[in-house]
Amino acid sequence: MPKKSVSPKPPAFLVELLEARSPSGFEDEARAVVAKYVKPKANTFVVDALGSCHATLGLDGSPTLMMAGHIDELGLIIIHVDDKGFLYFDVIGGHDRTMISGRRVSILTKKGPVKGVTGKRAIHLMSPSDRRKVPELHQMWIDIGAKDKKEALSRVRIGDPAIYDHAFEPLHGSLAVARAFDDKTGAYAVNEALLRLAKGRKPAAKVVAVSTSQEEIGVRGATTSAYLADPDVALVVDVSHATDHPDADHRKYGAFTLGGGPILTRGANAHPAVFERLYDCAQKEMIPVQIEADPRPTGTDARAIQVARSGVPTGIIGIPLRYMHTPSEVIDLDDLENVVRLLVSFARSLKKGEKFS
Repeated sequence: MPKKSVSPKPPAFLVELLEARSPSGFEDEARAVVAKYVKPKANTFVVDALGSCHATLGLDGSPTLMMAGHIDELGLIIIHVDDKGFLYFDVIGGHDRTMISGRRVSILTKKGPVKGVTGKRAIHLMSPSDRRKVPELHQMWIDIGAKDKKEALSRVRIGDPAIYDHAFEPLHGSLAVARAFDDKTGAYAVNEALLRLAKGRKPAAKVVAVSTSQEEIGVRGATTSAYLADPDVALVVDVSHATDHPDADHRKYGAFTLGGGPILTRGANAHPAVFERLYDCAQKEMIPVQIEADPRPTGTDARAIQVARSGVPTGIIGIPLRYMHTPSEVIDLDDLENVVRLLVSFARSLKKGEKFS
């Protein structure tokens, strides 16, 4: 008989972060989860003007290590309500329009969540040519069951955000699915690393775990957070494409697998000495890693942090993920655990006053 696959129990901190509804600019629920788990163990915990959380360990430590993962996710925002009570929307972050219709959504209102469904014209009512087209945003809507505009506006307001109503679920073995692994996993990793540093051997460094806001709309939280944290070295944790699925051309995108370990970036956005230290720490801890080459600024918080103030030596750690920017992203929880272990090892490897040059 084949060996039965056993699903590991996911960390409660991670699951609560994934359940938190936090589209860019509306990250309150995710901030509350981070504060619940991290604030009691940190030496200081502050929220900056853009809504990023800064948890610090070792106020007198040196160098200052900033570890960043973003807590915002993709979303929708209500821009118009028609006479029949249907809601029209724009997107928050980079959506694939083929994924939007037919989804259950949760609209975040002042009075609490309002349930809805994204709709468009049914395939039966389309011409053959229309069936081959991807609908434009103005050709889709959200149905909240309102009888008219007045009733709809009594329940929602223009500017209310919405998220896909898809929860975390184990998939098989150590694989799991959720709507917002991008990048609740990165935010979990940097904060969980700080929690483990707090209860174990303390590093010589001052460690600042930053849960950044508004990454999906232009790394905005990282821009101000890097100025506030003023780090000597930084590590950014975000998801990266697993290409172990059909229709992935490895000649164009490289070969990366779920369960293959953290993905370390080499290229202009990653400091060579920081990369080498991460690689050495992985070897020491017997953590499998995969290496990605990127010749330009990445689509992560690293592109803002690296050029903050007079420049910050920055490393990038990717969590392999399938189906990025869809309501059902897939990761291997073993990879996420290895990212946390790598962050802890890197922090403890830093010597008093060490600089990367």
